[in-house]
Amino acid sequence: MVHAPSRPPAGSPPVRVNLYSDTQTRPTAAMKAAMMAAEVGDEQAGLDPTIDALCDRMAALLGTEAAMFLPSGTMCNRIALLTHCRPGDEVLAHATAHILTAEGGGSAALNGVQITGLAGADGQFDAATLAAAASVRSRYAMPQTLAVVEQTSNFGGGTVWPLERLRSVAETAHAHGMATHMDGARLMNAAIAAGVPARDMAAGYDSVWLDFTKGLGAPLGAVLCGSADFIDRAWVWKQRLGGALRQGGICAAACLYALDHHVARLAEDHANARALAEGLAGIPGITVQMPQTNLVFFDTEATAVTAAELAARARARGVMIGAMGRFRARACTHLDVSRAQVNEAVEAIAGLV
Repeated sequence: MVHAPSRPPAGSPPVRVNLYSDTQTRPTAAMKAAMMAAEVGDEQAGLDPTIDALCDRMAALLGTEAAMFLPSGTMCNRIALLTHCRPGDEVLAHATAHILTAEGGGSAALNGVQITGLAGADGQFDAATLAAAASVRSRYAMPQTLAVVEQTSNFGGGTVWPLERLRSVAETAHAHGMATHMDGARLMNAAIAAGVPARDMAAGYDSVWLDFTKGLGAPLGAVLCGSADFIDRAWVWKQRLGGALRQGGICAAACLYALDHHVARLAEDHANARALAEGLAGIPGITVQMPQTNLVFFDTEATAVTAAELAARARARGVMIGAMGRFRARACTHLDVSRAQVNEAVEAIAGLV
């Protein structure tokens, strides 16, 4: 789990290079202008044309019948599980999946489901592992109702699930009577990195969502997609959880702007991540997992400096990174990080270990 950054000591310099997460992005001036110009209305009553436009576009983008705008990706996961499952059901996902490791136990507290973590390298499991975990349906076993993949795999290192693996996992899940859900927080990063349309990656998944507050740079918003029937049932949970919005089009406009202007440029973040990884790999004692997208994970154990200690020292120099474990750190590139800032971060970290 990412350790939240503590308040810096008095006298610490301002943050100059923010590699803590791609959630740290700020809306550009042009995105703010689009937000201010948005036509808005009461979404709950179906009167917000900007939200409607975003949902229609997302359904077309991901090849689904319908879509629903929500404040956050975690709410997308929560509502998807509430719609697919009943209390007492079992969900199969990777052992490092966001729904299991980074949502405050929401699946247990609010969904009442058990998540069984599956093994696999780089945050991914395969169809054979899923099939082996599938139980024979009986009165003694929990109903296995859902299989979940995370594209990209955050704690796996920002890795991209290959298209063939996604398809075989979905087919295996359906063959065993399970629905399928894709946590698509960084789905567009995966699509750009692999050169595969997001629609093709989402094919075979009964629900899928995209987060706009990470690499796409919007201040708020995620869109959950699925069949018309699924979204209709999901709306009940959106209402119950207080997710129905009023003039939410002001935020949906930022998401539409991101789709027009911030998707192709994700390749720049990936290139910066590779440059960052190469620079960190040149620091004695640091072992780097070479990135596939915009997440750079590195190990500090050989330096005898914990990841949290390194993060604190770096913050005192104006650089923010994340601690993901005792000796596992993460740096994340995004639209507010330039190549010059990447070089500055490498130089700062080299001086700290």
